[in-house]
Amino acid sequence: MPAPRISTSVLSPGNAAAGLYTLLSIHSIISIRFIHNMGIANQTAVSEFLLLGLTDDPALQPLLFCLFLSIYLVTVLGNLLIILAISSDTRLHTPMYFFLCSLSFTDICFSTTTIPKMLVNLQTRDCSITYASCLTQACVVLLFAGLENCLLAAMAYDRYVAICQPLSYTLVMNPRLCVQLLLLSLCVSLANSLLLSLTALRLAFCTHLEIPLFFCELAQVIELACSDPFVNNLLVYVAACVFGGVPLAGIIFSYTQIVSLVWRMPSARGRHKAFSTCGAHLSVVSLFYGTGLGVYISSAVTDSPGKSAVASVMYSVVPQMVNPFVYSLRNEDMKAALRSLTQRRPALL
Repeated sequence: MPAPRISTSVLSPGNAAAGLYTLLSIHSIISIRFIHNMGIANQTAVSEFLLLGLTDDPALQPLLFCLFLSIYLVTVLGNLLIILAISSDTRLHTPMYFFLCSLSFTDICFSTTTIPKMLVNLQTRDCSITYASCLTQACVVLLFAGLENCLLAAMAYDRYVAICQPLSYTLVMNPRLCVQLLLLSLCVSLANSLLLSLTALRLAFCTHLEIPLFFCELAQVIELACSDPFVNNLLVYVAACVFGGVPLAGIIFSYTQIVSLVWRMPSARGRHKAFSTCGAHLSVVSLFYGTGLGVYISSAVTDSPGKSAVASVMYSVVPQMVNPFVYSLRNEDMKAALRSLTQRRPALL
């Protein structure tokens, strides 16, 4: 049964990205004002943090600036191409590509939250960030990391329904459910990021204000606190287990059911076709959780700030840059849409 078409006027990928952008803009304005107002009482203790980044060697900083500027441009342009290709091709207005478009928009926002500030610091040789800006950045990083986590789970559910319940796919993965899954992912991520970042306002800081990363990560900020961080650490661990574990469990369950069904297919061609529809998503999931696990292991076995900074790049920069290549190279429909898009642009010019 063909995948349900998502109305271009109601739930097109472009409108989804625009709606998501509006909601995230409102959230950012509210969070910045709230954190700024609530953080005034703590300004007597700390006014800014220092982001140590990847290196303090002045000779390497121009090279790092060029490298991360290139990575940022590739990330933004690659994900924009995915969004434009999906929006311009009505054949791709299906649930799977709706979630892919939302994921690409999330990747752009994630990278924009961290890399531009790093580029400014490298260019100005000033690694400071204000107290309010640091907590706001930590909040937004949590938001987009959580949103990407939830979107990957929603995409796994879409693949589960498409392969294990093909006759019900049109009824189950209807436009209303797609919007509800996107809004639920956004609301859960918002609640998690606000809860963790706003509770950090109660912490007091002393003189050691150096963060061994190129952006403000909440766990690193909590480690710098002079006051008792027990409540904050407890919330971080609970949130990691709930908001990280539940989507991962959903992904594992979906693919367990998919593998179990596909393995019983008598036709090798049918098995290959079923697995080919999941290949790109499995690659992105493996990259996202693999880099996150690598960061956790590296932080557990080493106390080197330099290694921690390099590990942070692996999960906050690399997946967002690689995702467009994975989906464009492993998906024939995306290849056709990108070819059509590139051929259309010269004609318009």
